[in-house]
Amino acid sequence: MTENKYNNILVTGGCGFIGTNFIKYNFNQTDFKGRIINVDALTYSGNEANLGDIYEAYGHERYFFYKVDICDKLGIEKVFEKHNIDCIIHFAAESHVDRSISGPSQFIKTNVVGTHNLLEVARKFWIKKDDFNSKRFHHISTDEVYGSLSSEGYFYEDTCYNPRSPYSASKASSDHLVRSYYHTFGLPVTVSNCSNNYGPYQHPEKLIPLMITKMLNEERLPVYGKGKNIRDWLYVEDHCSAVWKIVHEGKVGETYNVGGDNELKNIDLVYLLCETVAKYNDKNPDYYKKLISFVKDRPGHDYRYAINCEKIKKELKWNQKMTFEKGLDFTVEWYLNNWD
Repeated sequence: MTENKYNNILVTGGCGFIGTNFIKYNFNQTDFKGRIINVDALTYSGNEANLGDIYEAYGHERYFFYKVDICDKLGIEKVFEKHNIDCIIHFAAESHVDRSISGPSQFIKTNVVGTHNLLEVARKFWIKKDDFNSKRFHHISTDEVYGSLSSEGYFYEDTCYNPRSPYSASKASSDHLVRSYYHTFGLPVTVSNCSNNYGPYQHPEKLIPLMITKMLNEERLPVYGKGKNIRDWLYVEDHCSAVWKIVHEGKVGETYNVGGDNELKNIDLVYLLCETVAKYNDKNPDYYKKLISFVKDRPGHDYRYAINCEKIKKELKWNQKMTFEKGLDFTVEWYLNNWD
């Protein structure tokens, strides 16, 4: 399979959870010799300090950061022009379901309008170039666009979309926009839909870091409903390796599902976290389990997500490397060591 080579990769949302891990993966675990240009609006979930080590090692030569909102089309154009971007990896998004319920407007603005801006800028700068087809616009999406599963079945790349929250609806909209630019304008795009990510640098509004921080603060551990909802957990570095594979070896116009093959009920995950944190704090796990508090369920709470990712495994020879137990250990240890 022919591997694409890029010189200047634009990463959107590179100071967020997955973007941070992807940039570190790129510099530390691949043979990439080009430049990474990171644009991030630095909202509440983005932290420029996440990449301090990368800036020290590669700043002004192979790593560049710009505080630019993807909704600022002129700002994106300036970055595009200055760095001759030949690949976009689009992580930037509003991503927390609870926040989308209390304030949907920002999700529509960032996830739909922001994505449209990026597509338009890419089309403007790439369409007249002789090497147009060697460019790549890779769009990161979620399994939540597919809706909710019962106790059986899986999401496949051709599963019909059925978003059930403002967040997932905004991501579904952006997915459709990206694909429309491939079919209408020939823009060289790929899309990936991933399951729940976990690992270092995740904002503590998300389930795993939320529970870890509350345990360490000896606060109540809120669990929606009875904790029976099921999620598929994917270690963030495995996700990063999948994105790298897709961008370099994936077929233009295709969608690839990326899952962890690791389904857990939320309550079982919380129990595991209690045991893991207790191990590091030399406590009895029951000390933390007694803090569990069942709270009113979230509106429209999807019952189960489960991804079938055989396509990327067969076509691109990708596989998860991290076991959930080891990944959870690494994650808890990171939060303990980076409490500040």
